[in-house]
Amino acid sequence: MKPQPRDEAAVAAQLGRRPRGLRAVAHRCGCGLPDVVETTPRLPDGTPFPTLYYLTCPTAVSAVGRLEANGVMAAMTERLAADPVLAAAYARAHAAYVARREAVAPVPEIADVSAGGMPYRVKCLHALVAHSLAAGPGVNPLGDEALRLLPDWAAGGPCVEVA
Repeated sequence: MKPQPRDEAAVAAQLGRRPRGLRAVAHRCGCGLPDVVETTPRLPDGTPFPTLYYLTCPTAVSAVGRLEANGVMAAMTERLAADPVLAAAYARAHAAYVARREAVAPVPEIADVSAGGMPYRVKCLHALVAHSLAAGPGVNPLGDEALRLLPDWAAGGPCVEVA
């Protein structure tokens, strides 16, 4: 969904700066505000930007950060190395991510780069959670798993006030 001026204001308030390369609202929080945005694969200044889906809600970002601090990424990476079924599903998530970004705009410099450490490791749960929220359940198994570990970040109301 193309961002409306209110969405742009909300994302700017969430990030504490103007968003770069904002292309669409990819997911909305339970409070109605954007919590994931889709960015352009090449930023306005020409820089390639592989992170197509970006988690913007500071409440969600903090909750995911707590998972990372508790070692969830290392445990997931170990499981990837030991579980060929999980590894194959994660590789499909990587391929889906790259295909979606390529459909938006091909950027040769980042042609087979996705986000979050895909397809071989878990480097950033924020990126995996954003991918799961934007793509829907069943696309990114580790993003889906992380989502199940998170509290409802909308339960306390909107993370920012937007007029």
